[in-house]
Amino acid sequence: MKKTCTLLFALLVIQNPAIAQDAAIGAALYETHCSDCHGFEARGNGPLAPALILQPPSLRNLVQRHDGFPMERVVTRIDGRDPLVSHGSPMPVYGPYFEGDDTALKTESGQPVLTSRPIADLVAFLKEIQE
Repeated sequence: MKKTCTLLFALLVIQNPAIAQDAAIGAALYETHCSDCHGFEARGNGPLAPALILQPPSLRNLVQRHDGFPMERVVTRIDGRDPLVSHGSPMPVYGPYFEGDDTALKTESGQPVLTSRPIADLVAFLKEIQE
């Protein structure tokens, strides 16, 4: 049974056209939920950044800093599975705001990571703005 479920999941990941991400929707989500800290241009200089003990990083150089886009790390930071202490408390967990149809993205190692459609769209935007 476990092998059958794994096979079905793998087929869905490979063949599901709904996996396509929408960076324009992701940009709107970023502006609403992320820009106050990370900045309108995602350079870590948002209007709330001066109030934080640790400054938010630029999100435009994730590929450079991690030798490739860190898909799993980005997804799990956004949805709260990998909490980040940014200003004496964890980064706000936006997972509940981004609930939606489940989809799968491929990590840097090629393994799928389950997430919601809104987070997949946000990830598409972040990938698009890499310098």
